[in-house]
Amino acid sequence: MTSTRRRVLVVEDDPVINQAVADRLVAEGYDVVRAVDGPAAVAAHAEHRPDVVVLDVMLPGYDGHEVCRRIQADRPVPVLMLTARADEADVLVGLAVGADDYLTKPFRMKELVARVAALLRRVDRAGEMAGRRALELGDLRVDPPARRVWRGEEEVRLTPTEFDLLLCLAATPGAVVTRERLMAEVWGWAGASGTRTVDSHVKGLRAKVGAERVRTVHGVGYALEVPDRPGRPGAGTP
Repeated sequence: MTSTRRRVLVVEDDPVINQAVADRLVAEGYDVVRAVDGPAAVAAHAEHRPDVVVLDVMLPGYDGHEVCRRIQADRPVPVLMLTARADEADVLVGLAVGADDYLTKPFRMKELVARVAALLRRVDRAGEMAGRRALELGDLRVDPPARRVWRGEEEVRLTPTEFDLLLCLAATPGAVVTRERLMAEVWGWAGASGTRTVDSHVKGLRAKVGAERVRTVHGVGYALEVPDRPGRPGAGTP
């Protein structure tokens, strides 16, 4: 059970799935608001200001990607997308419009509840970063309290999940962080079934900060590479 009543907006046009998800979340101690189409979802978000959104991709009115784009333009909120397709391109579109995580249908209710709880823990952790200093990673500058990133003079717009992923890798530059550890520290839960989620978010992060900055160690995990700046000792050495 959750210690406080957090509000979840459930957006799903299938009435059976909508009701089942809502019932399970209520049983777990959440306050639940429901919507069955795109316009109703945007209106419910504006009225009820949920702490997290569970959002189906295929919706009447306009799809989940458009809903996600609109609510993120209003205010940052964690979004767990539900998709009937496991196609990687479809997942990357969701991440690009601001989704934080996704589940492929059919899914287990236990896993959905775990993902929702993990997203909320991430929001809570954001407040714990207030005293942390900015990180200088080559020409990347990361400001944990403000949750902002710059590449040179240009600000990089990361989703909340991408930011937490970058921060986790930046804690030990150059060192390999396993997918399992990333799942535990960024998503708040462990399990080999979630490693594809890590891979998809890494692709999104690479597209924004530069593919060369995140090194893949096949079968293990990822490492953040910090290139030497010109003029520093060791710069240009193999």
